[in-house]
Amino acid sequence: MNKKSIIQELRKQLQNKLPGSEAQYKMAPELRDIRLHNEVKTNKLKKSGVLILLYYKENKLYVCLIKRPEYNGHHSGQVSFPGGKFEKKDKNLIHTALREAHEEIGINPESVTIIGVLSQLKIPVSQMIVYPVIGIAKEKPVFKIDSFEVKYLIETEINDFLNPDNLKTMIININGRNISAPYYAVKNEKIWGATAMILSEFLEIFKKIN
Repeated sequence: MNKKSIIQELRKQLQNKLPGSEAQYKMAPELRDIRLHNEVKTNKLKKSGVLILLYYKENKLYVCLIKRPEYNGHHSGQVSFPGGKFEKKDKNLIHTALREAHEEIGINPESVTIIGVLSQLKIPVSQMIVYPVIGIAKEKPVFKIDSFEVKYLIETEINDFLNPDNLKTMIININGRNISAPYYAVKNEKIWGATAMILSEFLEIFKKIN
């Protein structure tokens, strides 16, 4: 399947019923409970948008992730998608995702074509609800990193996430309790938590066209 057909088919799949929480929770840490997740009231959470930026590099489809710097917060040092909180100046959450991607990694919003959105994901620990936006860059992006918000960029081929050898489990300590957490092992990174859950739903869709 050529590049144009892949994007067209992906756009088509995103218009169908999404895999939703069933796909997300395949990559949920042990403490996450889908029942509790559903009980968290959406209107009590702060909205945020993240950009799943797809682009072709050497005829292979890539996605861009970022490593967060160390800071005093819940997601210190973790791998995530570019994104952040909704601001009053934003027209909508797609605008939020594009604005944040521009601020964090220098992406020109006009160079990105939005092809759809994934299911929202609640992150109770940080009182956020995340709206993943999928965009395709018209050409390979020229990145310009904001070192205050991004430690470094992680460019990853989509097929790396589909390799079962890269799906692993680790034990992490949360609030003094050891729990099991699945993660994607790519580029010497451990991609887990909300980012892995978002990826899980995206990959469920992508596998249908691959």
